[in-house]
Amino acid sequence: MIAPGDWVGALVESPWALAALYAVTTIDGFFPPVPSESAVIALAALPASSGGPGIWLIGAVAAVGAFTGDQVAYSLGRRVPVRGLRVMRSRQAQKAVAWAEETLARRGAACIVTGRFVPGGRVAVNMSAGAVGYPRARFSALAAVASLVWAAFSTALGVGAGRVLADHHPLVGAAVG
Repeated sequence: MIAPGDWVGALVESPWALAALYAVTTIDGFFPPVPSESAVIALAALPASSGGPGIWLIGAVAAVGAFTGDQVAYSLGRRVPVRGLRVMRSRQAQKAVAWAEETLARRGAACIVTGRFVPGGRVAVNMSAGAVGYPRARFSALAAVASLVWAAFSTALGVGAGRVLADHHPLVGAAVG
C-alpha cells in the first residue's frame, strides 16, 4: 500500500501533472476562467513540503504554457477584425481602439508585462496587442519576460506555502498556497 505522502510525490513527478499544468497555463492565456495561478502554486507547494524534486521543472512548464497562451491570445486578436466588427463601429468604440493603439505604442512593455499578472487583463491586453498590430517580435519578447517572471512568482508562492506547512500533510500546503 502506498503511504499518503508517497502518492503526492509520485503525482508531482508524473509527466501527466506537467502536461496538465502546461494545458492549464496555456488555456488561461486566452480563456480567463481557467485558474492557472492556483495550479502553479498548488503544484509547486507539493514538492516543497515533501522535499521532492521538480520545482524548477514546474516553473519552466508554467512559463512555457503562459507564453503559449499569450501567443494564442495575440493571434486571435490579429485574426479578428476589431475595427470592422459591428459592435466596434460606433464613434466611442473606435476611440477605444485608437486609445489602445496609442497606449500600446507609448507604454506597450508596461501593459504587456503587468497585464500577465491580472487575471482576465492578460487576455484583454494580449488580444488588443494583436488587434492593433503591435509588432509580433516585440510582443513575443515582452510576453517571454512576463511569462518567466509570472511563473517564478507563482512557483515561489507555492514553494513558500509548502515549506511553511512542511510539518503538515503536503496537500495542506498545496491548498493554502
